[in-house]
Amino acid sequence: MTAYVLRRLFQMLPVLLVASFAIFAMIYAVPGGPVAVIVGENAGPEEIAAAIQRYGLDRPMVVQYADWLGRAMMGDFGLSLHSRQPVLQLIGERLPATLQLALAAIFVALVIGIPVAIASAVRANSWLDRLLSGWSALALGVPTFWLGILLILLFAVELRWLPSASRHVPFWESPVDALRSLALPAITLGTYVSGILARFLRASLIGEARADYVRTARAKGVPENRIVGFHIMRNALLPFVTIVGLMMANFIGGAVVTEAVFTYPGLGRLLIQAISTRDYPLIQGCILVILVAYMLINLTVDMLYAWIDPRIEYR
Repeated sequence: MTAYVLRRLFQMLPVLLVASFAIFAMIYAVPGGPVAVIVGENAGPEEIAAAIQRYGLDRPMVVQYADWLGRAMMGDFGLSLHSRQPVLQLIGERLPATLQLALAAIFVALVIGIPVAIASAVRANSWLDRLLSGWSALALGVPTFWLGILLILLFAVELRWLPSASRHVPFWESPVDALRSLALPAITLGTYVSGILARFLRASLIGEARADYVRTARAKGVPENRIVGFHIMRNALLPFVTIVGLMMANFIGGAVVTEAVFTYPGLGRLLIQAISTRDYPLIQGCILVILVAYMLINLTVDMLYAWIDPRIEYR
């Protein structure tokens, strides 16, 4: 397993190199580039020329990229053009909040999606299956921003149980405050994802239930709950874990709408703010961190395959 992980990490390097060059090169595709943000739109030719020379923007793009990549590998993504704070510091302040929200949303999705999928698969084509399939379709069809607003109106405005605006409270500092702050955005994201997970797991369970080993187990008199919980469920988890990993990776950089509804200080909201203010160093840093998170989560999912299915070996 160790050799496999090291090999996969080594294989990630070319992907990161190509992606980092694409991220850096996109600055040249934007009219004006970073110079317009640094000196302002009303700056004269002399100010623009001085800024270009001061920041080394007159050098060839490959030279600038090599310089930026060298500093990025040392953890220096530059300074934000607006706050003048280190980009890595700004990302480090938002990343824990995003990870906490992503884990909470995945937990909600699993708590809802797994029982719905099992009940639907066990009673396939019954009235219960049709009812739960309708729930999955409803969870997928309701926009997250609309569901978030409804939850705010109910639990924050009417009942006054939970805050309407969420803030990042580390779970280890105050579990109660963290749960109160995370409840509404986690339920909003988790409800949507539960529909996706329920559909994929239901299809996988039904497919495994028709396998020969299941008929053999029933013929031997193995209890049904053991067949479903141990044999069918374990083999159906492989595609399910893949979807969970993709959703987790998507939350790290893509929960923008939910973060905006609840004013949650996550990484996705930081990226949108950087794009709206044309803060190019911050945009580059956010995208690169999100890309690394995607790759690490995919590696984690691949490692889980061997734990779920002992037949899989990594050499």
